[in-house]
Amino acid sequence: MVQSTASFTSESLAALKQRYAEAGQGHVFKGFDELDDKTAGEFFGQLSGIDVERVTGFFKNATAAHGQEGSDKIEPLEAGSFASALDSAQADERAQWRAEGMRLIGANKVAVILLAGGQGSRLGSSEPKGCYDIGLPSQSSLFAIQAQRIRRLQQLSGGTATIPWLVMTSGPTSAATQATFAQADYFGLRAEDVFFFNQGVLPCFDFGGRILLEHAGRVAVAPNGNGGVYEALRVSGALDWLRERGVEHVHSYCVDNCLVRVADPEFVGYAALRGAECGALVVPKKAWDEPVGVICLRNSRYGVVEYSEISSDMAQLTRDGSGELAYNAGNICNHYYTLDFLQHRVPELEAKFEHHVAKKKIKHVDAETGDLVIPTKPNGIKLERFVFDVFPYVERMAVLEVARDDQFSPLKNAPGSGADCPETARRDLLAQCVRFAEAAGATVQGSESEPAFEISPLVSYAGEGLESLRGKTLVGDQLITDIGSVQTV
Repeated sequence: MVQSTASFTSESLAALKQRYAEAGQGHVFKGFDELDDKTAGEFFGQLSGIDVERVTGFFKNATAAHGQEGSDKIEPLEAGSFASALDSAQADERAQWRAEGMRLIGANKVAVILLAGGQGSRLGSSEPKGCYDIGLPSQSSLFAIQAQRIRRLQQLSGGTATIPWLVMTSGPTSAATQATFAQADYFGLRAEDVFFFNQGVLPCFDFGGRILLEHAGRVAVAPNGNGGVYEALRVSGALDWLRERGVEHVHSYCVDNCLVRVADPEFVGYAALRGAECGALVVPKKAWDEPVGVICLRNSRYGVVEYSEISSDMAQLTRDGSGELAYNAGNICNHYYTLDFLQHRVPELEAKFEHHVAKKKIKHVDAETGDLVIPTKPNGIKLERFVFDVFPYVERMAVLEVARDDQFSPLKNAPGSGADCPETARRDLLAQCVRFAEAAGATVQGSESEPAFEISPLVSYAGEGLESLRGKTLVGDQLITDIGSVQTV
């Protein structure tokens, strides 16, 4: 029998075994007595930290609800219920939104949350996805690009503003992410303005609801989805940290979008002027059958429906007279919140958030036989919450449509896959830089052949500050890090 410690006694072990048995999870203790003292102590600590009744309830509720979405009433967003940056008639309003966003940034009222828990495994990298270099002339990682955009906004707001950066990592990415930031001297930001916090994890289950073991003496766990950000913000102290700094508005985004406008002043200003407590950016779908979730109305409340939940007929519906798809608000995981909403409203709502079922191949040890199981097809369930699970409970929502080629180019797939991959991300960012220069009145040599033309975010956040390029023909393959040292033909 394992030796007792101050916190690990025979009485506490017996009590824990009883809790797990009553929750139908007593199998995890099979073979416990054969573990060495160190492993047993660590296993006891892990099991004690799991609210087994609660997570077993999550599984039952999620699997009972799984597949019942068809009973929901799904409707497109009403025309006129959201604004569009694609509408040239709204140019004056967009200027007002940007001005308000910059005013809030200059007053130190805006912070950003980066969802960065993912690894680059699909990209052939074991590093956090934010460390990935998409092949730019600057060789900048996603983290570096985003940090430079923050620095540029701080400069544009007068040079004295600070935009706090909260970085959500996961167990596999936490240490490597923090080490990367430290080695890069926080990419030119102050260390005290960056707050790291970890998303939570949940046990993995077999299809019958039994908790799986990664190996003898260790429960198999998985990150609880990007919707775990709300609880993680609270328990980490991040929200209190923001409150102490006087922040009132928060922009949240995913690490894998190389075009993201971090702390987007136009979006923040738009949502703030509408008095919204939550907001979302959307992009038009490429085609009716693009496999992307869309923001719409589910049972008369805001929500996101996956493409698999909408029939072909529904997906092809168009708005009267316009030819525009009715279900056209592509979700890009780019959100706005007030700090009051995150700190005071969301905690009251979290118990209502559903968990989503993800059937996965989960390597584990059979608790009965001790044999290692390496599946070739999905054999278990991971439970996730999504960041948009909060939408149905939002009282004042602000949805803003933006141009895809300006603000969305995700990095999801392996090099060479042809879509949402490093090559397309690189292409889209460099093409945007060419558009910035051309909008300023310059000509970029070889622009029709996709030159390696990059403008550092430290020079221009969204095309501003390039007036001196007017009338010039620029060398196509170049990296502009100083507006005064541009190569011309």
